[in-house]
Amino acid sequence: MSTKQKIRDTAHCLFYNDGIHATGIDRIIKQAGVAKQSFYNHFTSKHSLVMDYLDLRHQQWLDLYTARLTVANTPQERILAVYDAYQDHAEAHYLKGFRGCGLLNAAAEFPADSPERQQVSRYKAQIQQFIEHALLDLIPDRPELAAILAYEFAFLLEGSISLAGLASRPALIQLAKHSVTQRLEVL
Repeated sequence: MSTKQKIRDTAHCLFYNDGIHATGIDRIIKQAGVAKQSFYNHFTSKHSLVMDYLDLRHQQWLDLYTARLTVANTPQERILAVYDAYQDHAEAHYLKGFRGCGLLNAAAEFPADSPERQQVSRYKAQIQQFIEHALLDLIPDRPELAAILAYEFAFLLEGSISLAGLASRPALIQLAKHSVTQRLEVL
């Protein structure tokens, strides 16, 4: 494994399990077993490593979503694939157990106008757009309703992942999926 990958893996694990602000560069370096200069050869600052973490967390979810899309044949199935990908992410192995959405946890550690929060907001907006595009395919003559439902479905999704993390019960995401399934049945 490359030095950069050791740093990334260590930081990402610590950021998710212990929090970003609680994890210092010296701890990352020590746990990764690399020299301080090696850290700075690959990351200009802790901020750049945090942004890398946010990018990777989102990419991990995108990969799960893409895999779910391979068997999603209808707009409804594409919407439900979003929830299934969240479920897959929640059921991954975490050192200290499932703590909820890594992106939301990270965003909570930074001021509202910070680059970190803005990045998380962009990623969450992208997920909502996936839902809205599927809804537009389902109800193309009702774009206003598609936009409202996409917001509602994203709200249910993020609420379920937060509660699932708080209770360490990833299965709570399925309650949100069930609600969305019922709503889709009447469209």
